Amino acid sequence: MPVVLAAECPSLPLVHRGKVRDTFDLGDAYLLVATDRVSAFDVVMENGVPDKGRVLTQMSTFWFDRLAWVCPHHLLATDEDSLRGRVPGWGPGLQGRSVVVRKARPLPIECVARGFIAGSLYKQVRAEGGRTLGLDLPDGLRDGDRLPEPIFTPATKAQEGHDENVPFARAVDLVGREVAETVREWTLQLYRQAAAHAESVGLILADTKFEFGLTDDGLVWIDEALTPDSSRYWEAAHWRPGGPQPSFDKQPLRDYLEASGWDKRPPGPRLPEEVLEATRERYVEAFRRVTGRSELA
Repeated sequence: MPVVLAAECPSLPLVHRGKVRDTFDLGDAYLLVATDRVSAFDVVMENGVPDKGRVLTQMSTFWFDRLAWVCPHHLLATDEDSLRGRVPGWGPGLQGRSVVVRKARPLPIECVARGFIAGSLYKQVRAEGGRTLGLDLPDGLRDGDRLPEPIFTPATKAQEGHDENVPFARAVDLVGREVAETVREWTLQLYRQAAAHAESVGLILADTKFEFGLTDDGLVWIDEALTPDSSRYWEAAHWRPGGPQPSFDKQPLRDYLEASGWDKRPPGPRLPEEVLEATRERYVEAFRRVTGRSELA
């Protein structure tokens, strides 16, 4: 299948074009299409990763279905027959990468669960100590260490640049105590269940972020679910705390850009085919391991 950099739905109003997903208005619902666009350092690259959007959509659908008992989610239609009936002008460019979802108003926070210390939290703990963000973390944590128990670290959504980790009290200020406590409970339950499944197939789910939104019927889980874009998956057999761990994500792309001399400002450069293929292989392998399926639909 060809690389899809922009979804084509000429008969539907485009509601939003994000770094990866295009959202179209169906009237009573949204059509959500995951493209093959790829970003790094908050800049979208000129070309995309083959099959990336299909991996994101089909992996998310797997997790939404598997964990529907934890909390309600936004999926309404995922199979091709249902989508053909609801989407005017359905074409091959939408196949395997599209879902119909409920309309929801996204909360102004990202809901992050962490079972291991890595990334931005590790940097904050190094700089500020284990009490950062109101947490009570043990001394001496190394990059990649397992935490005593999973923690919830909400983040504000940045319009540009990186999201910012904030204390739980700040999340309460933004969404109210009842909503904040509910999404904290859902986030940690979703993480525990997903981490247990990942462990059963030889993977570590180090951390992940969720989004939730408000509908007329209440809160629902929205956007994507436990994909390589929103989660840090590590190979359990290769886990060695004390430094960054190899992830099933776009690390080959980031490594290439770091060595290329690019100034990390838009526009994003065109990526070599070998870098795109190495990135694709990581995404597809994560999909195969997590879902147990050998092929994308």
